Amino acid sequence: MFESAELAHSIDKKTFQAEVQKLREGLLEAQFELRERGKFQVLSIISGGNGAGKGETINDLYGWMDPRYLSARAFSAPSDEEAARPFMWRFWHGLPPKGRIGIFTGSWYSMPIHRRIVGEIDDAFLDQRIDQINRFEAMLANEGALILKFWLHLTKEGQKKRFKEMEKDPRTAWRVTKESWDSLKTYDKLQDVVSHLLRLTNTPWAPWIVVGGGDDRYRSLTVGKLVLDALQKRLADTKEREYPVAPPLSPQTDSLDVLTALDLSQALERKAYELRLAEAQGRLSELVRSPAFKKHSLILVFEGADAAGKGGSIRRLVAAMDARQYQIVPIAAPTQEELAQPYLWRFWRHVPKKGRVAIFDRSWYGRVLVERVEGFCSEADWLRAYTEINDFEHELMADGAIILKFWLQISEDEQLRRFKEREATAFKRYKITDEDWRNREKWGAYHRAVCDMVERTSTGMIPWTLVEANDKRFARVKVLETVCNRLEAVLQAGKVHSNTFQKRIDTGNRLK
Repeated sequence: MFESAELAHSIDKKTFQAEVQKLREGLLEAQFELRERGKFQVLSIISGGNGAGKGETINDLYGWMDPRYLSARAFSAPSDEEAARPFMWRFWHGLPPKGRIGIFTGSWYSMPIHRRIVGEIDDAFLDQRIDQINRFEAMLANEGALILKFWLHLTKEGQKKRFKEMEKDPRTAWRVTKESWDSLKTYDKLQDVVSHLLRLTNTPWAPWIVVGGGDDRYRSLTVGKLVLDALQKRLADTKEREYPVAPPLSPQTDSLDVLTALDLSQALERKAYELRLAEAQGRLSELVRSPAFKKHSLILVFEGADAAGKGGSIRRLVAAMDARQYQIVPIAAPTQEELAQPYLWRFWRHVPKKGRVAIFDRSWYGRVLVERVEGFCSEADWLRAYTEINDFEHELMADGAIILKFWLQISEDEQLRRFKEREATAFKRYKITDEDWRNREKWGAYHRAVCDMVERTSTGMIPWTLVEANDKRFARVKVLETVCNRLEAVLQAGKVHSNTFQKRIDTGNRLK
């Protein structure tokens, strides 16, 4: 969920000043209308890692809006009185009235995150707290509240850089404490906990939006625009209240995204390719035949631009496996039987058992790609699908599936070259259709859909691997090596766990 936020987003000062002028006007108008109607309150949670700019963002929002109708609450460790009450008690007392905007930092999320990181609670307790939070936020939404939740994200290196910059500035040096530097030691643990928490609390009625905190202007402008957009849409909705089915899409403030950031010039010489390919195929062959793999299944998902080389990558994978062990599942338009069932039904049919491999050539992501762009389903359907897909994949993972997802990306020029090559080659003509040419005309729409897909479904345990595929040799090796590396990591972790468990049993037997 953090890939887009980790890109080097930035806004220059001139652009920022011009955008802020329009943003302030819009926010003040929306705030005035909100106050005049008095029909609902706005609750905005500003959370994130240390140094990500939570305080600065709140200060900017205060500067852009009328502070008389805006309240900010910062919750730290509970007081004796608050600790003697139920967990949510103090947050109930901090809610803004209808017609007002309340900003929370250090919300009902902070304490569960902290307690899980330091080991005071386990995952089961955290999940119980998450269920409680979800019910609380659902209640607020049902009462009419507009809930916006922002997670301001910094990489570990970005956090170090921010601390050093703050220490050099006399105005901010006081904010960098020993605890700030100590937080770097638990950075990775924080990311694991937050990724889990954000996924489970990213509800349609109270969505999370992850914003990069590396550039102050980009961060504040993005948050401000999202607040304004949500307010305007809610105020313009004169129909009977219909709750959103999914988090809103983030605005594209600059031209940088997860696809434009790829270096498509990467390539492999034939000799290096043949050596690395053979090595990776040998590793894969051993891994899927190992006893440890029998406790898992392997699910590989291939998506990509037309002619990006999905088929070629799949063929190099299956060349290393016994044909009895894998199944290639090509996904086309759904049949009448499949259309009569819930969307994910046809993919459940092909979920492999333990010790087996399923390779999906196109997948359930068609709902948020082809069906979205071509209008084959409603906006509500594909917006809802992000959460449904995440839940589907994590349910599979909880049962032992190892899931890897690949998006193969090529440039428009390279795609055109490959299309013409297919038309000119007799045994490749079947690969090129009128539909492929029509899809080229919607390159921009597919580009945005892919970026949204990666942002919404690249979760901590099941991330997307973006493959630079202008050079087929480079792409094939990257796919194979990624599969091998992930398999080795999972199987080795399982072996360590199994050995530790067996030692405990042996120790217990000796004590008896």
